Amino acid sequence: MSLAHEAPPAFKSPPLACDAHFHVFGPEGAYPYEANLRYKPPHAPLTEYLELAKLLGFERFVFVQPSAYGRDNTCMLDAMREIGPARCRGIVDVHEDIADAELDKLHALGVRGVRINVSPIHPRDDGLCQAMQPRIQKLDARCAERGWHLDFLLPGWLTHQMMPTFAALKVDYSLAHMGMFLAAQGPQQEGFSALLNLLRHGNGRCWVKFTGTYRMGTAPTFADVTPMAQALIAAAPDRLIWGSDYPHLSFADKVGSVQLFNLLADWAPDAATRQKILADNPAALFGF
Repeated sequence: MSLAHEAPPAFKSPPLACDAHFHVFGPEGAYPYEANLRYKPPHAPLTEYLELAKLLGFERFVFVQPSAYGRDNTCMLDAMREIGPARCRGIVDVHEDIADAELDKLHALGVRGVRINVSPIHPRDDGLCQAMQPRIQKLDARCAERGWHLDFLLPGWLTHQMMPTFAALKVDYSLAHMGMFLAAQGPQQEGFSALLNLLRHGNGRCWVKFTGTYRMGTAPTFADVTPMAQALIAAAPDRLIWGSDYPHLSFADKVGSVQLFNLLADWAPDAATRQKILADNPAALFGF
């Protein structure tokens, strides 16, 4: 959705606000795509994203490697070089046996985490959690050496099954799209209740992303997400971060970036809580 067709931002971002989850895409053919594409990648250059960031008042940025490029992080790293490590961070997708020297290069560019990405609509597979353990354990150890974290995008059923895995991690970890628990099932659903319990009584390593609202909420108003977002704020206001998830991929014609930003005014009406979510918390997690 074009910015010209959107309502204005509902509130002013605090100084040093951070968009903690978005993607950039080069023109078709400029960078190699993954063999098994989940979606047709759009052309979403950094210049277009920065127009949105300026409108919303973001001064810090966290690039996230999209699945379309697999483990070739070149497009994202090129964009990160344009911004510079003083103002941006990156979450890469890499093989768990990547050389230490390569990790050092990524760190110098501002990379601070590794993404573990399973399609949000992946059907239930009760063997998948166990199959993922060797990669997770190796990446946990590699990230612990550098002060990086792990960033999980998982369907809700898998987020729930991963709770014992999360509890055993050495590093901090983030859960995209509020753990992908569908808002239609409400905040009382078993998996989401387990997430709230983890936030309240866990070891303090769990961070939750207010991202991808359109993937777990009901359009056009996403009103069903509000009680879930507010439950998360009540449980752990110091471990929530916000991301635009720009450019919204297959949802781009159904949802607006400013519309998603404005939801935070309903979820967190007080400026002090938004200060934490948009500025203080991402500064702590990403080391700005």
